[in-house]
Amino acid sequence: MKKFITNHRKKAIIYLITASILWSTGGLFIKLVDWNPIAIAGARSGIATLVMLIYLKKPIKKLEKTKLFGACSYTALLICFVTANKLTTSANAILLQFTAPVWILLFSRLFLNEKIKKYDLITILIVMLGMLLFFIGDLKSGNMLGNFIAILSGIAMATFIIFLKLNAEDSPIQITLIGNILTFTIAIPFFFLSVPNIKSVIGLLILGIFQLGISYIFYTSAIKYVSTVEAILIPILEPLLNPIWVFLFTGETPSYWAFLGGTIVITSIVVRDFYTQKKLIK
Repeated sequence: MKKFITNHRKKAIIYLITASILWSTGGLFIKLVDWNPIAIAGARSGIATLVMLIYLKKPIKKLEKTKLFGACSYTALLICFVTANKLTTSANAILLQFTAPVWILLFSRLFLNEKIKKYDLITILIVMLGMLLFFIGDLKSGNMLGNFIAILSGIAMATFIIFLKLNAEDSPIQITLIGNILTFTIAIPFFFLSVPNIKSVIGLLILGIFQLGISYIFYTSAIKYVSTVEAILIPILEPLLNPIWVFLFTGETPSYWAFLGGTIVITSIVVRDFYTQKKLIK
């Protein structure tokens, strides 16, 4: 039995790494698609819905409250992330989204009445400092709104992961399926504002099939066999790779302050999680 769980956990980690690499291409292709951000989010979700339906081969079983709330948080995550990528740099969008672990800690205290430990409080304060640095460099760059929306995407990501874990035993991929359908439905009016060119259509297909559809099949298949910390720590590959792809193909670079703030955010979260894992082992 132990060997069975270990093998599944190893496979789950490989799935998480694969999902993270696929996610990391999001910033690049969102930048390359010339269309309204909500239309991009909706079209991407519509394509991903078809991919997930093919994978599931069956309709949604039951529409419970936790699934619906999880789907709504997922929809908010998708729309906020795409919009943030259009209003600020991809580095800012993904690094500010990666403040999600801090929001998980805060939500656990507020809604689950879990005590925030001293090292958690220190992590929260350091991450907040890192977030402030993003705004110092963007006071005159016009990226302020995009940065705020990126933070909202981090909050949405935190609630989404919590609901995924609550449904870990009951096909969590159904939450993403419902969320994609909801995102597509919300975006329908925006499809008629303009028509994307061929290059944008190709970008949308890549985003829908690989960056969103297949990636979340991997992620939700893995969520049952890893801890909440691992579910958000292993995907650290995404914020590390995302700005690299964007820089290589579009030349976009983050500001010095954003780079420093992102380094502080990621380092503090990684150190905190390694510290907690070490305490658990002891």
